[in-house]
Amino acid sequence: MAPAAGIITTGVLRIASAQTTKKIDRYASELDRIISTSEPIRELGSGYGVAGNPAEGPVWVAEGHYLLFNSMQASRRMKFTPGEGVTVALEGTNGANGLTRDLQGRLISAERDTRRVTRTEANGAITVVADSFQAKRLPPPNDVVVKSDGSIYFTAPGGGPTDATVGVYRVSPDLTSISLVADGMVVPNGLAFSPNEEILYIVDSGPRHVRAYDLLSNGSLAKASSRLFADMSGPEPGGPDGMKVDTAGNVYTGGAGGLYILDSKGKKLGRIVHGLNFTTNVAFGGDDWKSLYFTTRSSLNVVNVKIPGIPVPPKKKLE
Repeated sequence: MAPAAGIITTGVLRIASAQTTKKIDRYASELDRIISTSEPIRELGSGYGVAGNPAEGPVWVAEGHYLLFNSMQASRRMKFTPGEGVTVALEGTNGANGLTRDLQGRLISAERDTRRVTRTEANGAITVVADSFQAKRLPPPNDVVVKSDGSIYFTAPGGGPTDATVGVYRVSPDLTSISLVADGMVVPNGLAFSPNEEILYIVDSGPRHVRAYDLLSNGSLAKASSRLFADMSGPEPGGPDGMKVDTAGNVYTGGAGGLYILDSKGKKLGRIVHGLNFTTNVAFGGDDWKSLYFTTRSSLNVVNVKIPGIPVPPKKKLE
């Protein structure tokens, strides 16, 4: 890795080696309208983390035409700009994991080391979104997503006996209230809404499952609606972690042997076999939202798709 202020040149904008290990598996004909099996899988940079402290949290900043992601091992925020490569955007992220943006475009960060979710204001000031629940310290937050009404949902796995409950939390748009909306999972991880926001998908990395919950009008989840959406386990290494959805409702998440594309019913349409280690998170970007960026434990990669992803931040819901 280059010095902190410099450009990270390792792997920048090159076709990754060992192309024979990279391919796109087609499981169903529906995949053809989403991605070509001949689409190149490009590694944009590497050396950003290891198991337990991986590269994580990619999010596209449309007005700046760049991608941010976290190097958890170094507690750094990285910036990828097409045509320029990867640079260090911020030192000292408190071991940040998942990233997203709120309706005003402010960065929302799940900080592992400080056990809090924060918001970065336009002037660079930090606002604490959540750090406790019912007077108990949060388990280290993992991933975070913003709904079109401005509410913030995040996962908090891995807590201890004196911590708040492991689960999924919701913070109101004005940050005045926090509620536990889902629990009972082993390792709640990635989060994503369906295009109409009637379903919240939640990764449970323990059994390597993706679960689906119906959303109620008040923003809570209908717990009785909890159902297995997809089993991402298998004989090959890898499992679900971060997750994103495109405008047609297809779901993208890691699994055994690569990055999977599933339809809105959980059917596996295909798999992006990138030949790298565990797929940690995904993000849509580019001017047309058709660049599918994904992080592994140590690298940033991209592959082009035909259907745009749901933009971040989401369009504000009209009352």
